[in-house]
Amino acid sequence: MLSYRHSFHAGNFADVLKHLILINILEYLGKKEKPFTCIDTHAGPGDYALDSEFALKNKEFENGITRLWQRTDLPDSVAHYVKVIKEFNNTETLSRYPGSPLIIKQFLRNKDCLFLYELHSTEIQLLTAAVNRDRRIKVFHADGLKNSVGLLPPKEHRGLVLIDPSYEIKSDYEQVVETLIQMHKRFATGTYALWYPVVDRSRNQQLEKAIKSSGLKNVQLFELGIKTDTHEHGMTASGMIVVNPPWTLAPEMQQTLPWLADTLAIEGAGKYRIETLMGE
Repeated sequence: MLSYRHSFHAGNFADVLKHLILINILEYLGKKEKPFTCIDTHAGPGDYALDSEFALKNKEFENGITRLWQRTDLPDSVAHYVKVIKEFNNTETLSRYPGSPLIIKQFLRNKDCLFLYELHSTEIQLLTAAVNRDRRIKVFHADGLKNSVGLLPPKEHRGLVLIDPSYEIKSDYEQVVETLIQMHKRFATGTYALWYPVVDRSRNQQLEKAIKSSGLKNVQLFELGIKTDTHEHGMTASGMIVVNPPWTLAPEMQQTLPWLADTLAIEGAGKYRIETLMGE
């Protein structure tokens, strides 16, 4: 939605989960010499100042990256994630948070490429500046769900598609599944990472039902919650549905998600889910 600004939410618990999984997938893709392609359908501005008016309004980062920043007892995957975030900060003080485009950029080799889509007229300018004319990266001022399908399959036949709309438009819950099916038909061996919020659990149940009815195979779900589900306004949990996940992802999340659920919980209400929605 054109009014949505991720700057309000940068570095929150949902970003922690999303970027932990993103890093796992990128590292797995980078283990082979063959090039890979990444597509980010909702890239945002790419870089976030945590002292900005947007970020300070609700200070959501305080219940996300801030809680992890100075800890010395982090699980290995969380420690690696925090190390990646620290590379974007010039000092030990947390002041900036990278969005998915800049995290992906960190893992690109010279032979890899990244396609970024952003529809917001202000965000697209910030995004273009953030990636700084990197020849491996192409930025499109367009609807990623509608336009990125045409990029598939990539010539390398290896890659990741990150799909993370705001879901402010309720039809997004249906559109992401329709788009995922279209993408998979064109590029069945690709890895797809679909982010979702939990604001109204019934919508998530419909989303999961649609995924199970889609015909997709090898689908895993990873969810992190910090509050008890409620009908009141606000996100209580978020998750990632991953098609064709690396074999390393589920074992890593089995170690990581229980710890994060305890560490980031509000009033002891942390929870997590690891489920296979569809087998291979």
